[in-house]
Amino acid sequence: MSTDQTQLSSGPGSPSAGPRGTDPIPAHDPQIPVNDSKRPPGSSGPWRLLWKKFSRNPYAMTGLVVLLIFIGLAIFAPLITKHDPAAIDLMAANLKPGSAGHPLGTDELGGDILSRLLYSARISLLIGFTVALASVVIGSVVGAISGYFGGWVDTIFMRIVDVMNSVPTLFLNILMMAIFGSQIKYMILIMAITSWMSIARLVRGNFLQLREMQYVEAARAIGVSSWGIIFRHLLRNASFPIIVNATLMVGGAILSESALSYLGLGIQAPATSWGLMLSNAQQFMLVDPKQALYPGLCILLVVLAVNFIGDGIRDALDPRQQVTKSRRRLDQWRKNYSKSGN
Repeated sequence: MSTDQTQLSSGPGSPSAGPRGTDPIPAHDPQIPVNDSKRPPGSSGPWRLLWKKFSRNPYAMTGLVVLLIFIGLAIFAPLITKHDPAAIDLMAANLKPGSAGHPLGTDELGGDILSRLLYSARISLLIGFTVALASVVIGSVVGAISGYFGGWVDTIFMRIVDVMNSVPTLFLNILMMAIFGSQIKYMILIMAITSWMSIARLVRGNFLQLREMQYVEAARAIGVSSWGIIFRHLLRNASFPIIVNATLMVGGAILSESALSYLGLGIQAPATSWGLMLSNAQQFMLVDPKQALYPGLCILLVVLAVNFIGDGIRDALDPRQQVTKSRRRLDQWRKNYSKSGN
């Protein structure tokens, strides 16, 4: 074969031709699928990178461990203690901590304090997480509609938010609880109705910026409806700040429930919560202060843990925060990839 024929057979149109100075590129077999979405080795997805940054925050990890411990104690309360939290035994009233069968002692009615703490964690955590979830749903929907459509829709919704913010939240909660009663479902509903305004303002502010992005214009151009753009595109991009504020709202809901129960407008006996335990212990502060110490300490630990988690998520979402590598990892990389490593 001549030289010209050889050059033609290996020209740029030939399937076996490769870049100059390299081996020929083999033709692709149609039987073998091509995975274009395969992530390069060593790279991390956004959620994995978020977890790396979060796990390197000692305060956030401590808060997560403490919160998981309280959740586990609340779930497995019947296995930890055999006492009924609503039981009354006047013959065993005001027992000191370390008494037989009562590690934390008993209250003025003979109720086991440990069992009351564990079962109170169920109600307090349930109210905290449920109120935060309901507030996020209501506030996200209102803020998304207000920020995306603007105009008179934005004016109406924001004036409603202003009116709700002008009324003291505690006073409004007391008024609503006095009208509807102190059942748990009413408490969750009332607290959610009075705590969604901050989420609505946050989501509205993000939507005012996101609705001007080019991908939103592209979605409109191909015929995506407004509701599809809101719930499938914009809310997804605004989810991170919503998650941060949702974690912080859990602690606020627990404190609000404790305040209402302390005032006698929250959880009522035979049910129990940490706020109700504080309310019952206030008249025995000088005689038996441990009855107020235990529930107050539980509220303090849980609220601090939730706030640490929220701060950790916020720091992990900050693009200016870099993931620090350990000295051993850096030395290994330098040995493998540095020209002077050998």
